[in-house]
Amino acid sequence: MNAPRYLKHACWVGILLVSTGCGVPGIPRPPSLNLPQPPTDLRAVRKGDKVYLAWTVPTETTDGLKARHLGITRICRSTDPATRDCSNPVGTIAPPQPKNPSEKNPTLSNAKISEIYTDQLSPAVLSSDPASQTVYAISVLNQNGRCAGLSNKVAVSAVVALPPPAEFQAQVTAEGIRLSWLANTKLMETPQLHHLYRVYRRESRTKIDAVAGEIPFGTSSAYSLVDHNFEWEKTYEYRATVVEVIDVKGRAPETQFEGDDSPPEQVFAHDIFPPAVPSELQSVFSGEGQQPFIDLSWTPDTDPDLAGYNVYRREAGAPEQKVNSELAKTPAFRDANVASGHSYIYSVSAVDVRGNESARSNETTERVP
Repeated sequence: MNAPRYLKHACWVGILLVSTGCGVPGIPRPPSLNLPQPPTDLRAVRKGDKVYLAWTVPTETTDGLKARHLGITRICRSTDPATRDCSNPVGTIAPPQPKNPSEKNPTLSNAKISEIYTDQLSPAVLSSDPASQTVYAISVLNQNGRCAGLSNKVAVSAVVALPPPAEFQAQVTAEGIRLSWLANTKLMETPQLHHLYRVYRRESRTKIDAVAGEIPFGTSSAYSLVDHNFEWEKTYEYRATVVEVIDVKGRAPETQFEGDDSPPEQVFAHDIFPPAVPSELQSVFSGEGQQPFIDLSWTPDTDPDLAGYNVYRREAGAPEQKVNSELAKTPAFRDANVASGHSYIYSVSAVDVRGNESARSNETTERVP
């Protein structure tokens, strides 16, 4: 028997209300575990027996929400590159402070926060085997002590670091800043492990290091190099270190790490050194039938800070006098202040941009008829 027409209408209205009333919820999502996303940018640099780690603190959880209430971070170290365990960390660090700790549910700022940690390698970790490595990872926990796994892994050499060079010295010379030191250890170089000395330069007003030079290990007990890449009248700090270069077959690319630095040597690059003495000075008289003059020429000075030349003249038995009012910019000079029947003796000197003047050149004599 057919239902009354009004009942059919009421049924459709009920279905419509169920379908549209109060909105239809989506697929329910499980509660977030608030597991911080493991960092993927862990970096490691070894210097001496210390390893410096750095990474970016996670700001999101594994399910894409903002990271809330971070817990401690564990520093994991192992000799096994495949390790997945951090049950025995070598260190821990406290969570970073939130941007607004007074909020009910404080979160980290969206800005990236960098974290650092320094690990001291003990003698038990170090080895004489060039292939030996130690592997680092970190594990960021939430406040419940849970994590989503380890970060990316980074490996550093576990070879014993060599001590810094002995009796390192820096001395200002006319040639440049001479750096010298003594070898305090003797090693046999191998295809897998060899060494070099590296010297750093830092201007006293900055914290920026530059490599002043490198020298490979040899059989000598004393080493030196000259730094030319500096500026006069500035103060510099120099230090030296031993670099261990590791090239294990089947492992690419070549890796290296530095040992500890020597005590720094500070020098003030004060230029008190004159340019080279001009050479091969020659003189030629000219002026028959016209105003007489004597032309001088000499071999150019090649000093990079050369400012010019001074020209000196004297007569036999008379004192020497400078005849140029301004520095001669080229290795030539014309003396038109001459008189007939006189003989003149000339010499020249070189002057740098700081006023340091060289000794006199060889003398040349010219007579005016």
